[in-house]
Amino acid sequence: MMKNFFVMSVLGSAKPDLMDKIFKTLQAYGCNVEDGRMSRLGSELALFVMFSGSWDAIAKIETHIPRLEKDLDVSVIFRRTEPRQPSSPSMPYAIEVVSVNRPGLVYDISQFFNSRDIGIEDMYSGTYQASHTGTEMFSLQFTISIPTEISIATLRGEFMEFCDQLNIDSIMEPVK
Repeated sequence: MMKNFFVMSVLGSAKPDLMDKIFKTLQAYGCNVEDGRMSRLGSELALFVMFSGSWDAIAKIETHIPRLEKDLDVSVIFRRTEPRQPSSPSMPYAIEVVSVNRPGLVYDISQFFNSRDIGIEDMYSGTYQASHTGTEMFSLQFTISIPTEISIATLRGEFMEFCDQLNIDSIMEPVK
């Protein structure tokens, strides 16, 4: 059987059984979860999942989505996709940034890497209150793919200088 792939984004109230109901539906149609992410954002739950199945199983899921939205009171975005193809040789690196929260920080950092043709694979961010001062802080983690022809030492130096100019603390290390 040839695998067919489908990605789905689900946004709804963070009810304890929401994920169970979504995965039960996928399983009932004979689909298998290949990759996924879930996060609570405020009082909402955001689920991003790629699953596989036979052509007819995927078609049945597509037909069932409007009912799933109504029954679970969620918003769903979906589309067929292909598995990720190997790209040019690259090295995965983890980037971690901590700063006083301010508008535009995610853009500034993503632009730094995008302007150098360095792909961003994953991103996680959040805010919190500094324990002693109560200052609103911002934490950001990226996983990036650095093409092998880019000098890590040069990139690290440029990134650290960039972060110093913005008065943010950062770490750049290989993913192990």
